[in-house]
Amino acid sequence: MTFRDLHHHDPPLVLPNAWDLPSALAFVAAGFRAVGTTSFGVAQSHGRPDGERSTKDANLALARELAGIADAGRAVYVTMDIEDGYADLPRDVADYTARLDVAGINIEDSTAERLIAPELHADKVRAVKDRSPELFVNARVDTYWLGQDATVEATLRRASAYVEAGADGIFVPGASEPAVLRELTDAIPVPVNVLVVPGLTVERLGELGVRRVSTGSLPYRAAVQAAVRTALSVRDGHPDLPEATPYAELQARLTDHQHSA
Repeated sequence: MTFRDLHHHDPPLVLPNAWDLPSALAFVAAGFRAVGTTSFGVAQSHGRPDGERSTKDANLALARELAGIADAGRAVYVTMDIEDGYADLPRDVADYTARLDVAGINIEDSTAERLIAPELHADKVRAVKDRSPELFVNARVDTYWLGQDATVEATLRRASAYVEAGADGIFVPGASEPAVLRELTDAIPVPVNVLVVPGLTVERLGELGVRRVSTGSLPYRAAVQAAVRTALSVRDGHPDLPEATPYAELQARLTDHQHSA
């Protein structure tokens, strides 16, 4: 089953988003067939705020580290969150993505928290697909995420331009109302991706036509909070410490990965 195939089954593909090799290996060990990355988590784990193209070099290194992850001999696909492609010129974006040995990318149509012209983003998508035709390009529409032109009509105009340019999927983070999701999925002819929506199960999102559900930065933020809770439990003398993956298990995952690389 290819990465593309995973977008055409029920329930929708749940894509956990990792921020480093150990978190990706943990998702693989839990049985996920595909793993994404989170620019927020990657940036934060390198001591940088998200955005402003801060993950460009880190993502190149992370893509190399994630190459070849597998579970019991099965292919595990990796898709990278590359912000806006780290460049304004489409050819530069295409050159960058060609250096990533991954199954897919997520590329957003905003820079510095502002929407860019849909024609420019379509040109980026087109350039990437021309250079790397097998790469699954998930074109992100940031209308709802940024609260800019946050209407179904404006979102569909952008999505249509990206699909025409060759996008394999459309990601609309921030869209959460069932009626809005239904309108979007009815009108967009490629798999639609959303973030986790509180109150809507994966099965319900599938009924609304969603084909991929990303966890985004949620696992990273939850991990940071869990780390603080653990330290507080020790400091405050709680008798029951939080559950944690055994040291030996985490060590073995990395050791095995290094030996198989």
